[in-house]
Amino acid sequence: MATQQSVGQAGRLVLHLTVNGETADVLAPPAATLLEVLRESLGLTGTKHGCELGECGLCTVLVDGTPLLACLLLAVEMEGRQIATVEGLADGTRLAPLQEAFRELGAAQCGYCTPGMLMAATHLLATVPSPTEGQIREALSGNLCRCTGYTKIVDAVGLAARRMEGEDR
Repeated sequence: MATQQSVGQAGRLVLHLTVNGETADVLAPPAATLLEVLRESLGLTGTKHGCELGECGLCTVLVDGTPLLACLLLAVEMEGRQIATVEGLADGTRLAPLQEAFRELGAAQCGYCTPGMLMAATHLLATVPSPTEGQIREALSGNLCRCTGYTKIVDAVGLAARRMEGEDR
């Protein structure tokens, strides 16, 4: 947590965050959400702004490997934790297997839900390398999509899982 010494201008706090493996010092109000800091202070706009109520999953990020909703987290509580956003999935210009499967199968239509879906699915594949369709649907159940009907998203997660396990090249 930010210390008394790290209070900056106009009551803002200096936060020391680790996002996508990089450290960043951010000046933010004490009540700033992680979503606000990611988008407005760090320019990581892949994490989407949706309901602000924790109901849509658009702002899903990984905190210490666990999918959490950035709109419900205070940024000040993220010091000392590892935060991963959709921007951290690719390796330079090379897409992660999950991103490639989404692209290949057309799992994103408008694309607004895609970052949250990718982060939830990243956690699933890190914990269950060969998930069933039911496990995929359950892992994605907190992420809403208004365009796709979820079928291509579920298929893309399954394809990525098979490829990561070396079964489907």
